[in-house]
Amino acid sequence: MGVVIGIRREDKNEWERRVPLIPEDVAALKRDHGLEFIVQPSPIRVFGDEAYATAGATVQEDLADADIVLAVKEIPAGMITDKTYLFFSHTIKGQQYNMPLLRTILDRRATLIDYERITDEQNRRLIFFSIHAGYAGTLETLRAWGLRRRHEGVETPLAEIKPAYEYGDLEEAKAHLRRIGEAIGRQGMGSHEGTVIIGIAGYGNVSRGCQEILDCLPVTPVPVADLPAAAAAPTGQLGPLAMVVFHEEDMVEPRSAEAQFVLQDYYQHPENYRGVFDRHLPHLDILLNTIYWEERYPRLVTRKWARGAWSRDGQPRLRVIGDISCDIGGAVELTLEATMPDEPCFTVDPDRMEAQPGVAGRGPVIMSVDNLPCELPRESSVSFSAALRDMIPDLAQVDFGAGFESLLLPAYLKKAVIAHQGELTPAYRYLRESLDKAGC
Repeated sequence: MGVVIGIRREDKNEWERRVPLIPEDVAALKRDHGLEFIVQPSPIRVFGDEAYATAGATVQEDLADADIVLAVKEIPAGMITDKTYLFFSHTIKGQQYNMPLLRTILDRRATLIDYERITDEQNRRLIFFSIHAGYAGTLETLRAWGLRRRHEGVETPLAEIKPAYEYGDLEEAKAHLRRIGEAIGRQGMGSHEGTVIIGIAGYGNVSRGCQEILDCLPVTPVPVADLPAAAAAPTGQLGPLAMVVFHEEDMVEPRSAEAQFVLQDYYQHPENYRGVFDRHLPHLDILLNTIYWEERYPRLVTRKWARGAWSRDGQPRLRVIGDISCDIGGAVELTLEATMPDEPCFTVDPDRMEAQPGVAGRGPVIMSVDNLPCELPRESSVSFSAALRDMIPDLAQVDFGAGFESLLLPAYLKKAVIAHQGELTPAYRYLRESLDKAGC
């Protein structure tokens, strides 16, 4: 028997229907490279057991014969042995909740390759679900805004948008949104007065997904410099919907009055910059957060800003924040918890910092589903598999019994090896501090 690839059943929650490799790609890898596949059965996977069996895979519970195991989400510590694993480990920022898993991987001398770290020479990710998070997150956030306005007694066409997971596929969602867009073009935004301005923080893959969804609606792009004027303009001047995309230089400024913004300097020395994003918030109706954030970077939305904005008479213009990045207490400090697709939103009282499910209540609505691509499982899986399938032959040729320095992996894969033979690899030794802090 040649190299055997295992595909683990996803069972982190009832919504996780994605797969790392689709049946069509399993069949091609078996045919063209002589690889064997074992697939764990699943009652919810978007591609059923029969499809994998037809592709030539063995469908069974036991993955003991697999040399390399693929998954999407974290593999439970109890399943880890001395094999090679590929999944999103959520460890690279030293996330405390997954340090026990990392410790188990080290103790059992497993090899961990994290999809998030598979990048090209320019450090651009080669395999990701992020654009699909943008698709689903934008649908959910637009819907949340429509429902919030309905709760406030204002009817708009955006309330007609369905939860992303209720659409048969992405094209069905886009077609529905285009019909809503046509109605907006004819009739406007119902009883809502003024242009609805949507801000997108970030310009990467998630942002591209957001913009692709917004392209289905009559949205006018607005430069950041023109945002205040756009917010004050009458509806007829700008149109029913507008969009502004924010880059790093719109979010922060140097602390020194003599210094200029330099992107690489900001990434390397964020302590020399302060956040200024709150200057944009009064002009937005909806904010979509798509940025990667760590504690050393300034926040986009702070509790301090929210408390000030909601202490005045009435309420601020910004009703809904779609925190697609979903960092708890992160770039959006009001993101208090991760939500599930069947209850995607909560309202935050910025004084008490308490979350109330739904779109009613004092404070902004936060959409913070942390597994948004699950809402479009077929498209997400097909796209992910298209990238991963070309990496599998390289993985299958490697002798993982060799030391790290001797692993004959392509550079884009070798840089993603977090642990090997009981040790953190050189690029990830910084995680020792997180392991110690977690008592692992």
